[in-house]
Amino acid sequence: MKLDELMQKLEELGSEQTKKTFMNHGAKGTFFGVKVGDLKKLVKYVKKDQELALTLYNTGNHDAMYLAGLSVNPKLMEKETLQEWVKNANWYMLAEYTVASVAAESNYALELAREWMRSEVEMTSVAGWSTYSNYLSITPDEKLDLAEIRTLLKQVETTIHSEKNRVRYVMNNFVICVGAYVLDLYEEAIRVAGVIGKVHVDVGNTACKVPLATDYIKKIEQRDKIGVKKKTCIC
Repeated sequence: MKLDELMQKLEELGSEQTKKTFMNHGAKGTFFGVKVGDLKKLVKYVKKDQELALTLYNTGNHDAMYLAGLSVNPKLMEKETLQEWVKNANWYMLAEYTVASVAAESNYALELAREWMRSEVEMTSVAGWSTYSNYLSITPDEKLDLAEIRTLLKQVETTIHSEKNRVRYVMNNFVICVGAYVLDLYEEAIRVAGVIGKVHVDVGNTACKVPLATDYIKKIEQRDKIGVKKKTCIC
């Protein structure tokens, strides 16, 4: 399927209700309002065409950009391309999910996560923390830098409540991911979760809530899933 055909299909799948939902969540730029479930149905038309996936992201249309993230081969991504992706991620769904999940499965996961986390640009920092969290979910513990993760947990513990709005959300999620996916740091994550407590994030005109990290990790423990890795973080 060619780009113009895909864009036409995206427009057909869009709805005013989903557009309104996206806007309530803070969406910016152009978009048709396509549900993620419907985007996933189009992946088969893009998945083996890396150039088409990259072109979709470059349209600047949110629906096309999200589809690109679902379809691209992360291992074929150049670092410079990922830098462009994060620069053009103008709201959290793209920064926190699309860019972060692709970066986490790329050959530059930690390098970019570390760089982006230090950024003063909110969505870049968001992408950095989310990239690291996603990396934890798919990487065997023996390949993780536990000392670095402990340092990041300490950073969250001491700074989370003074960080930019959406950065607070992904920092909280980082604590959850450490507790859920890194067996040796479970106790430390639980301790930090208890210290930070409730994290306040402006989630726009929505009913969304910030999960309490302690409760969320405990629920995963109750399902006997602590330390169980995912095959992919792209979704």
